[in-house]
Amino acid sequence: MSRPYFREVPNFNYVNLDSNVSSEFIQMKNLFKRAKIRDDILDNVRFFNKYSIVGDERPDQVALKFYNDEKFDWLVLLSNNIINIRDEWPLDNDSFMNYLIAKYENEAGYSAVHHYETLEYKDNNGIIVLPKGLKVSEGYQFKYYDSFLEQIVTVNNISQPVTNYEYELEEQEKKRDIFILKPEYLGVVLNDLKKLMKYKEGTEQFVSSTLKQANNIKLYD
Repeated sequence: MSRPYFREVPNFNYVNLDSNVSSEFIQMKNLFKRAKIRDDILDNVRFFNKYSIVGDERPDQVALKFYNDEKFDWLVLLSNNIINIRDEWPLDNDSFMNYLIAKYENEAGYSAVHHYETLEYKDNNGIIVLPKGLKVSEGYQFKYYDSFLEQIVTVNNISQPVTNYEYELEEQEKKRDIFILKPEYLGVVLNDLKKLMKYKEGTEQFVSSTLKQANNIKLYD
């Protein structure tokens, strides 16, 4: 996440363990202080547009497309509760192939069968009696009562293999469907961010609304 997000992240004074003076501090951003979009906005679809990530688009490129500013990449992630980009954002093509090789060791590994899925099957009345995509065992068969024939019908080998590559690709594709906060509500979220990131007076280690300080304790060798 980048500016303007980090601009609002408050500071924290840590004891400088490299110094012989126990009152000396190092000031840095408190990365444990994390913002979120408030629930009444996050849970209401009218504040968002659905979007499907195109190709190797990154969060900053999506932000540029919708907000004319790549620095709102943090908002794209926040709108979808994404914390770990590598695990929760679709990989670019090169990274995806490297991921496959690392996980399955070689092409033979990711070409192997991951699982089997059913094929769609309709009865003689054109009614779907077996939907497509159910995970089953190899050589799956099922029985159903066909009202047209007035008898129980057995269907054999009504499944197909799904390779490790196909499975992993489908998992990546699921990550492409995200929500984008509508630009007209950007100001509301930014104001909330400023309020949420401020420290409250009276809380532990409070110095100011933008600064907390560690206890003045240091361990010596």
